[in-house]
Amino acid sequence: MKEKVLIVEDQFVEADFLRLMLTNAGYIVCSIARSVTEAQKIIKKEKPKLVLLDIFLKGKLTGIDLAQQLRDDNIAFIYLSANSNEDILRQAKVTEPYGFLVKPFREKDLLIALEIAQYRQEHGMESKLRKVETLEKHITQIINETGNWEQKVLSIGKAIQPYINFDYLAAGFNQIDELSCNTISFLRVAFDEYQTIGVKELELITKLTLPDLVKLSEKSHSEDIPTFYNGEDFKMVVAKHGFKGLIASTFNMKSHLSLPLHLSNGNLFNFCFYSRRSDAYKPENLELLRHLEFSWARSIEKMLAAISPETEADTQTLSKDIDPQNFMGIIGKSHLLLNVFDNITQVAPLDTSVLILGESGTGKEKIAECIHKLSPQNGNPFIKVNCAALPPTLIESELFGHEKGAFTGATQTRIGKFEQANKGTIFLDEIGELPLESQVKLLRVLQEKEIERVGSRVIKKISVRIIAATNRNLEKEVAEGRFRLDLYYRLNVFPIYLPPLRERKEDIPELTSHFINYYNRKAGKKVIGISDKVLKKFENYDWPGNIRELEHLIERSVLLAKSRTIEDIKLPDNQIENTSLKENTYIKSIEENERDHILAVLKKCNWKIWGQGGAAEVFNLPPTTLKSKMIKLGIKKEYIE
Repeated sequence: MKEKVLIVEDQFVEADFLRLMLTNAGYIVCSIARSVTEAQKIIKKEKPKLVLLDIFLKGKLTGIDLAQQLRDDNIAFIYLSANSNEDILRQAKVTEPYGFLVKPFREKDLLIALEIAQYRQEHGMESKLRKVETLEKHITQIINETGNWEQKVLSIGKAIQPYINFDYLAAGFNQIDELSCNTISFLRVAFDEYQTIGVKELELITKLTLPDLVKLSEKSHSEDIPTFYNGEDFKMVVAKHGFKGLIASTFNMKSHLSLPLHLSNGNLFNFCFYSRRSDAYKPENLELLRHLEFSWARSIEKMLAAISPETEADTQTLSKDIDPQNFMGIIGKSHLLLNVFDNITQVAPLDTSVLILGESGTGKEKIAECIHKLSPQNGNPFIKVNCAALPPTLIESELFGHEKGAFTGATQTRIGKFEQANKGTIFLDEIGELPLESQVKLLRVLQEKEIERVGSRVIKKISVRIIAATNRNLEKEVAEGRFRLDLYYRLNVFPIYLPPLRERKEDIPELTSHFINYYNRKAGKKVIGISDKVLKKFENYDWPGNIRELEHLIERSVLLAKSRTIEDIKLPDNQIENTSLKENTYIKSIEENERDHILAVLKKCNWKIWGQGGAAEVFNLPPTTLKSKMIKLGIKKEYIE
């Protein structure tokens, strides 16, 4: 017997049809709820494992409102909606659903979505348990190793960095003057590289005296349970609490997570994580910390008891297990790129599917290579496939292979890319370009872990790790019917977003130096750098082609250089001189223009849709079609009244 399912749907016919499909497939339908309030009562009583959740329900609350409770209760849920526009998908995505079905859908689509939801929940729970177990072991190992106080605190911070990203970590007691030798902080300056900041260093950086710092810390509020603040909430907190405000303004921090550890003697020992991203922390971070809270507190007590006066720490930069200047060949130290490195180190040891998102030229292939090199499959094949370059008629043959004589021109047996990648990794670049009919076949391979060559009836089992990449907005592609929703959710298990170069311009000098050195060696040149004028141009340019564009510019400039310094580089016409114009000029999408046009006609027709002189007649459309368009575009009468 399969899992217990709750249907939350206010349309009786649709709800009953869903119940019938689920019952025939072996699922237990515990109940049908017409509203969020009714669903909450049923959830409390029945405790379903899966919920099919309509977004628009009777009453003031929507399915999106219920989703937060389902997440807190660790119940997998799939959205059902007739409205699949991009805005609804964006709101739904924030709640991290296990699937999204657009009405009307086939029975097969529903059953596949349920299977994917179960798969994601099971693997998600296993992943959480593995994280807790791994971190507990790692922290215990750190405590038992030899080393001074600072080194151990930093090692603990580095152990948790892939799971709870931070740019600044402060650890110690509530008051800065209370056992100040055990109060320490670390500023992240590169991947796996941290600058130690003690009380003396903080005085120097902030230009405040110790009494000033003590006064600020005394006025600051300290949480007694794990808590996080993002964005506007963080701004409100730092406005009220002086010491947090000092850290935020000094180091440009935009979010904060606090872990107060309750020691046996009644004291609180705090780990305070800060990030330069305004949305860095999430409820799952708190969930992870709550699992670790007790064992972590005991470890800190053991570490405090073992402190000896002679173990004074060196305040220089500590620990470089991986070369921070060059993470697997990737150049940069910006906080956005460091977050990508953390994601890589977190997901690489697992066999989870990864979806790499980012504009063209941001280095998605390089990230995929890093994940493979740091994974258990490192010694096995890494096969790259550019989906955009595959001819539509040969996609199946390229991916899955064919037998001799399978079709005209098949003069010999061909082993497909998936079979070549067996026990290794396959990188599907530009996955958004894959035609719909090929997406169906790819989904089957991902679900069944087996392939069938064209012209063969022999099924071959394979074990392949999937890494996909795209520069397209897949949510928009799904909404517009160009990408399968079930395939999107199968691939989007662990997304990694690569920031464009314009969002991490602090990496430009280092990237420029790297490319100059590379093309010096290649061309036998001796260029040493670029002028201040060129650097300023680079910093003011938008970089639509990202790192690839920068590399090509440097290559050309090195080849043409007549001196040891590149004095000037001509950039394309769309450079910074036009930035203010571009920032103030908003170009509406086709969907937005269509919405405006419909609103204008409706206003002119005094909101009459049906009959003579109605908007449907003006558009020469059936009234039902116009009504559907209005629902899809979110048009309601109150918008123009």
